Amino acid sequence: MILETLNPMHYNITSLVADTMPVATVPILILMCFLFLIWNHEETSSIPGPGYCMGIGPLISHGRFLWMGVGNACNYYNKTYGEFVRVWISGEETFIISK
Repeated sequence: MILETLNPMHYNITSLVADTMPVATVPILILMCFLFLIWNHEETSSIPGPGYCMGIGPLISHGRFLWMGVGNACNYYNKTYGEFVRVWISGEETFIISK
């Protein structure tokens, strides 16, 4: 009897999922994903630079400036994107103009 209760094949997984997940959960999850996508959507800029990517781009940009210093980070972005670049420093959009 003890071995029978410990056997994982004894339980029907479909009945467990149907009992624990209400019917309204799936539409709510779909709505939340849709709202999350709309909330994180940002117009694409004509100015080159690292992408926003749900807030990860500004973190990477700011981290690069802290790690490499202002001069080396500016040189890196100018080599990568050109003379006019949009980056984020301390969460604020910053433009680097150089030649």
